[in-house]
Amino acid sequence: MTETTTSEIFPDTPIRPPFDPELVPVLDAVRQALPTFSAETLEAMRQQTAEGFPGMDPVDLTVGGAVRVEERQVPGPEGDPDITLLILRPAADGAALPAIYHTHGGGMVVGDRRFGVETFLSQVADGSAVVVSVEYRLAPEHPDPAPVEDCYAGLVWTAKNAAELGIDPERIMIAGASAGGGLAAGTALLARDRAFPKLSHQILICPMLDDRLETHSSRMLDEEGVWDRNSNLFGWTALLGDRRGGPDVSPYAAPARAEDLTGLPRTYIDTGSAESFRDETLTYARRLSEAGVSVDLHMWGGGFHGFDLMAGHTALSRASVATRDEFVRRALER
Repeated sequence: MTETTTSEIFPDTPIRPPFDPELVPVLDAVRQALPTFSAETLEAMRQQTAEGFPGMDPVDLTVGGAVRVEERQVPGPEGDPDITLLILRPAADGAALPAIYHTHGGGMVVGDRRFGVETFLSQVADGSAVVVSVEYRLAPEHPDPAPVEDCYAGLVWTAKNAAELGIDPERIMIAGASAGGGLAAGTALLARDRAFPKLSHQILICPMLDDRLETHSSRMLDEEGVWDRNSNLFGWTALLGDRRGGPDVSPYAAPARAEDLTGLPRTYIDTGSAESFRDETLTYARRLSEAGVSVDLHMWGGGFHGFDLMAGHTALSRASVATRDEFVRRALER
């Protein structure tokens, strides 16, 4: 893999919008605790992600006994190792429920099946849904197509075993944040093109969609914000190697490259205005809508990448989470 320097990719730094003032103290604390992603910092970042971000309390996946927690080893892609699924079900038995299939974030290089799953934990605790979260292989040890194929394999197993899991197979949505949002979008494309399973919705939270790093927003953060252009270059290069930015990248790896977005499920997609993925998110939402997909798009002014997860007490985060939760609630009721 040929190493590309950031100066070759980013000859200048475009202007960025201001961060929301209430978010700035949280952002400063995060920046002090988390270095820019690189080969040298990767192992430390993996450990930090496993332990939890600064200021974030440990998550009780059982929600005081309201949720049953199970893990299953299921077949991975053909010829590859088994994968682990985290399965969260309401403690009380009842009728078959909609499922939220979760693909975690982490820039393609960190995270596990438990990372970020609390985003949808309340829907399990109140008896509205089953959540299945996939443990996919990480780059750079396992480059494309391993991560997205693992996600798809877990989705297929979930759909085929829906009855055993108490899931309504006609009501499966896919959801993810950041790299998980990109993987959710890529997996949705695979499900469409392989004609199984049919997804009801996709929830794409600040998704990582475009490896080309040519947009204004992908270049505007240098050693500031969360997941700046340097981390973004590292994550995409870890996933794609020398193919990053070139002509031979699959739309399942970088969904912004998909030429045909017809036939995809109803979509919720959001972004902060002061984050690297802003422009690719806005473009993907527009193109989905032009392809006839029903889209709910939200851009949160002053939001940095992952602000809703890292600064949940702020007004902007509360508004963002409430808006997304309301969409998910309505989706689960249909």
